[in-house]
Amino acid sequence: MLVKFQQYRTIWPNSLPGNGLATVSIIDQTKLPHIFEIARIESLQQMIVAIKTMQVRGAPLIGAAAAYGLALAMQEEASDQHLQAAAAQLIQSRPTAVNLNWAVQRMLNRLSPLTGLNRIQAAWTEAARICDEDVLLNQAIGQHGLSLIEKAYQQPDQKKQFNILTHCNAGWLATVDFGTALAPIYAAHNAGINVHVWVDETRPRNQGASLTSWELAQHGVAHTIISDNAGGHLMQQGLVDMVIVGADRVSSAGDVCNKIGTYLKALAAFDNQVPFYAAVPSPTIDWVIVDGLTEIEIEQRHGDEVAYMQGLAADGSVQKVRVIPIESKTINPAFDVTPARLVTGIITEQGVFAPHQLAFSRHD
Repeated sequence: MLVKFQQYRTIWPNSLPGNGLATVSIIDQTKLPHIFEIARIESLQQMIVAIKTMQVRGAPLIGAAAAYGLALAMQEEASDQHLQAAAAQLIQSRPTAVNLNWAVQRMLNRLSPLTGLNRIQAAWTEAARICDEDVLLNQAIGQHGLSLIEKAYQQPDQKKQFNILTHCNAGWLATVDFGTALAPIYAAHNAGINVHVWVDETRPRNQGASLTSWELAQHGVAHTIISDNAGGHLMQQGLVDMVIVGADRVSSAGDVCNKIGTYLKALAAFDNQVPFYAAVPSPTIDWVIVDGLTEIEIEQRHGDEVAYMQGLAADGSVQKVRVIPIESKTINPAFDVTPARLVTGIITEQGVFAPHQLAFSRHD
């Protein structure tokens, strides 16, 4: 996608001249929207830190980062012991997003039969393949979501502007490119549809206010940032035509685990007859889990994310300030689960499926 009219992906490998080693470049998302900075990852441990600290984030991108993390690990030492240890460390780096475990298992299946230089070369090749496939999956999601938007936009009672509400960041920054929930929005914008996006700020890390708004602005898509609690009111006023979110894990029954606060948007959408969609590539669907509410592990992140906020100070520096009393405690669940009964449909690269029809999208 575009950054100052230049094409970027969120992650890519670099060959270093001389010693034959490679590194991985990422867009450091902890610096956005105020600073656009490319970080270079040179080791497995640096990639684990990047995942944990959310320099890279979003389920598909975490999977791609884990794949490159294993490639870096094999470059360090291509032994079976190091392969298994690296895989275990990566899987534990963030527990909720299923794409991470999926990518690691895929890499293990590819690399385990190999040894030495063949294993190292295959690791870099397979990681690149995972990234390229993610781009194609997201493009397909965009086209299927575009069909939904076009159909709704052409209804006789449809307003001139088509308003979509989204939560957190499920754009190209959360994937290798194009995004999941934002892919249909970009496709609609490119097709000439007058689309406007309500962007939830998404406390406590403000991924909507800082990331979604930034990438929409880079692409020229009309948008308005709103507080997390404004969505229901806008729906009551008839100002939301559709809700599209991403997901970090979807159960086989169609329960959607996404950034904390998504469940409340789904409740408001259900009460106001606003269609609610989750856009996900197939690796985000966990076919083993049936009941998302009881079986999906919810990541508990540090309370400092609630206690502190980061922003641009008057002197132009990026600063972090505490916004709650020193004496107050915090709890910080990173995700919630929206039951399938509140979900209108799941947009995948295979098409759009009602939750109870999700099995028809499965291609093992």
